[in-house]
Amino acid sequence: MEQDHFTTNSTFKKDLEPEDMLRVIFDYASKIANERLLDNVLMLMADMGREMIVSDRCTVWLLDTQKNELWSKVAHGLDEIRIPSSAGLVGYAVTNDQAVFIHDAYTNEEYKSYLQNGAIRTDQQTGYRTKALMVIPFRNSQGEIMGAYQAINKLTASEQFSDKDMEYLTLASSYAGKSLESALLTMEIEETQKEIIFRMGEIGESRSKETGNHVKRVAEYSYLLALELGMTQEEAELLKIASPMHDIGKVAIPDAVLNKPGKLTEDEFKLMQNHTLIGYNLLRNSTRYILKTAAVVAYEHHEKWNGRGYPRGIKGEEIHIYGRITALADVFDALGSDRVYKKAWELDRILRLFQEERGEHFDPDVVDAFFKQLPAILRVREQYSDAALANPIETNT
Repeated sequence: MEQDHFTTNSTFKKDLEPEDMLRVIFDYASKIANERLLDNVLMLMADMGREMIVSDRCTVWLLDTQKNELWSKVAHGLDEIRIPSSAGLVGYAVTNDQAVFIHDAYTNEEYKSYLQNGAIRTDQQTGYRTKALMVIPFRNSQGEIMGAYQAINKLTASEQFSDKDMEYLTLASSYAGKSLESALLTMEIEETQKEIIFRMGEIGESRSKETGNHVKRVAEYSYLLALELGMTQEEAELLKIASPMHDIGKVAIPDAVLNKPGKLTEDEFKLMQNHTLIGYNLLRNSTRYILKTAAVVAYEHHEKWNGRGYPRGIKGEEIHIYGRITALADVFDALGSDRVYKKAWELDRILRLFQEERGEHFDPDVVDAFFKQLPAILRVREQYSDAALANPIETNT
């Protein structure tokens, strides 16, 4: 029977690994950004949410304030639906501005009346068996609730949504509000893309116990260097947005290597080097220019001016200027921060190294730009310092 299909052992699925989650987000972010038809945006949003949290069904509801109804043009397995804006769990979540998280619709007492008037009644009509439920409201750019994400039935062995699923669907909901508003008003969604890119950069760093401030500092350093090198404001902003993704490939590096307190063996270092290729492959097929820029940064930020870097060993101007800039920004922040295998270097020692590595590790012009912008760079370092954070620790790069 249909109501039992999601509890059969042979159909159990697994939660997404971090790198798979990133692929889902980047794939849908790109598709949604290029889509302006509301019906198609709704379908993409529903598909994205369902894949992110491995649910059986996902529906994106929109609030029609004129008719005082919630409606969905797309619901997995169903046609267009319209319900009163206060009906069921979706209505409760939207009316009360409250996310709802239920493990079993048939045993839950807190929302019993809403379930009997919503999910359970629908089950009686369709033969479907609702178990786990999540509903998360989302807002437009003015902070007004414009709808909600609803996910039904977890397809993993636990058959229950987790706190992590709530986090992921909340992220999807935040993106949904802005993206759907964009479709409704034919507005750009670039700011949302920037936020997702930055957050994904933070995820890459958090795998190696790095704080989110690392990617903030690298982004700001890269921006200052780009302007000093004569790039336009637009191009410098582009690099600032993309550079936080430089280490996104770390999501697939084993913890034993990523967080090793001592020096890496030759084999471990080769494995660590793969993060550049992994990041590049995650990003390179996107049609969005921001993600294409991030792919270049991820791929080339460990190349060296003298050709002794990795992964390809290219040299000089064969290395994209984005890679050359991010390389210096990343190394400056890495040397100036505590790591599990070293203490932070003193500033004078870092500056001496940069002078020595001018024309070796680093592009001479980028080094010169660094010294010209040093006062501003130091202000950024102070502004985004990790000193006040609980665990200001980095690891191998």
